[in-house]
Amino acid sequence: MSDFPETLKYTKDHEWAKVDGKRVTVGITKFAVEQLGDITLVNFDAKVGDTVTAGKTFGTIESVKTLSDLFAPIDGKIVDINKELDGKPELVNEDCYGKAWMVVIEATGDLSDLLEVGAYAAIVKAAG
Repeated sequence: MSDFPETLKYTKDHEWAKVDGKRVTVGITKFAVEQLGDITLVNFDAKVGDTVTAGKTFGTIESVKTLSDLFAPIDGKIVDINKELDGKPELVNEDCYGKAWMVVIEATGDLSDLLEVGAYAAIVKAAG
């Protein structure tokens, strides 16, 4: 089972969120990466300036195994997108908690639905 950084928040959709005031950097967890396998493409449907709604998709991630949606963990406006993933989707496999962040969202809503590491670890444990 994966270890999860305690400084981050998490979602039931296996995404991590680094909260810095109202700015929230979002990526996918090591557990998600392990389930997906080798990442071959990261596609963002949203662009900088777009508003996103918690639970709605902002893009997709494709691997040798499957295509999965990327979900916004909070309501807000996208203020940055990791363009480096366009040419290097394998960064997700190499550094999912660092260089492979997906988007930065300026939160307009509540952050209380984000999970603490213990709650997320329990979800992962129940999954298998």
